[in-house]
Amino acid sequence: MDSTDKPLRLSGHALQQMAHRGATEGEVVAAVRNGGWGPAGSGRQDSRLDFSFDATWNGKYYTTKQVRPVFVEERDEIVVVTVYVYYF
Repeated sequence: MDSTDKPLRLSGHALQQMAHRGATEGEVVAAVRNGGWGPAGSGRQDSRLDFSFDATWNGKYYTTKQVRPVFVEERDEIVVVTVYVYYF
């Protein structure tokens, strides 16, 4: 099975971090599917994708939001274990 065809599952921790850090499920999926993969240590991978933001986050205005999921590619699925979000 090709990596881009594998189902994507969000762990409970990833869902909590997404809500806390301001990422949507669609952004996380897009980052995994379209961002370049790289090693994240401990057998995990990560990817990054920039999104136009043009809004305020925690009282400060930003033009760009970068979503960085950390995930494990298993045989039949990709499991997102956490999500980082950067605003700039």
